[in-house]
Amino acid sequence: MELEEIIGIVAGVLTTFAVLPQIIKAVRTRAVKDVSPYMFIILCCGVGLWTVYGIFKMDWPIIVTNGVSFILNAVMLYIVVGSSKKQQKEKC
Repeated sequence: MELEEIIGIVAGVLTTFAVLPQIIKAVRTRAVKDVSPYMFIILCCGVGLWTVYGIFKMDWPIIVTNGVSFILNAVMLYIVVGSSKKQQKEKC
């Protein structure tokens, strides 16, 4: 394995799992009112497109890290949107 491939894999893993602390905090505290859903929408679009790009190039590190990143960011988006819908119902 070449150095550039190792660097790419490590970079992909770090950026993929960077959202985990936010997801854990959101699940524990249920406090996501200051989290922007638009950021996660844009991020999901970006990593989704990176996944498609990886598929076109048949580059497994890009496919796997961005595919997992898409799933994790979609989970966070679901938490944010679900929480704001729940807060709106409680106000009524």
